[in-house]
Amino acid sequence: MNVLILSCGTRNKIVQYFKKELAGIGRVFATDCSELAPALYDADKFFVVPRIDEDGYIDEILNICREFKIKGVLSLIDPELSLLAKYKQKFLNIGTIPIISDFDVVEMCFNKYSMYQFLVRNGFKAARSYIDKEEFYKDKKSGIISYPVFVKPVRGSASLNISKVNNEKEVEILFNRYDDLMIQEFLDGTEYGADVYIDLISNEPVAIFTKKKIKMRAGETDKSVSIKDEKLFELIKRFVKKAGLKGIVDIDIFNINGEYYISEVNPRFGGGYPHAYECGVNVPGMIIRNLENKINEEVIGRYDECVYMMKFNEIMIVKNPRCL
Repeated sequence: MNVLILSCGTRNKIVQYFKKELAGIGRVFATDCSELAPALYDADKFFVVPRIDEDGYIDEILNICREFKIKGVLSLIDPELSLLAKYKQKFLNIGTIPIISDFDVVEMCFNKYSMYQFLVRNGFKAARSYIDKEEFYKDKKSGIISYPVFVKPVRGSASLNISKVNNEKEVEILFNRYDDLMIQEFLDGTEYGADVYIDLISNEPVAIFTKKKIKMRAGETDKSVSIKDEKLFELIKRFVKKAGLKGIVDIDIFNINGEYYISEVNPRFGGGYPHAYECGVNVPGMIIRNLENKINEEVIGRYDECVYMMKFNEIMIVKNPRCL
């Protein structure tokens, strides 16, 4: 059984985990548009491919899947997830299963205002959000919301181009400079992350790992500690079922005065997933089991609390004979 990891970048641990779980039964293949993506070199075989927005990209990935009998394919970057979901049937037609939610669900996750509307409509607490700044000013004047607030792209990832603003002048500057922005309430609380796996066969959430975030860096969890809260588990189970999510999902949540607010939803491996794996929440193993057409046992909450994760720098050295 072979697995293909797209746009692997610097996510070496994900490649390593799949290699460990596939030892003796399959191989891990990886792609990236740069030969300097270090995670490539942890794979059993890798390919340097065009950028995802270039013509012929998806056909090249399909050819790799066909030639190397890839059973499951997944991507580690946000911009590629909608692409993978859009062409899901083409992969299924050649016997490759995309580890991704359906296209409309993926699109909702990456449109922050659509996600906000979904959360409110279904009774989940979320940061008050606006795409009409005049409506925001009206609510600000009425005392419904106050500064500071975040101004961010409606679609975006990795915490790019997010500004914390404190007055109307700053809001106007950003809205005059950029298109497709939204205003979001500043949530002043404790931030948590959840790594969730929804079984591809049963469509039931079978694993939830939650952690309190201690430090963030470049939009990813840098330091965290594992926690358990049945109230949070129940919220996550209800949310992923209602949203129709499948496979691996990374969710950001805030606790404000004992109430949980869903903030961001990423239908992929999160940057802090290694914390979950090292605590025994084996999502690569669950994916492989689904690829074998087996349903996973529910293991929600089966891990130790008070286990800390601390990221640190590492390097990879590769000699390139073409650099002469």
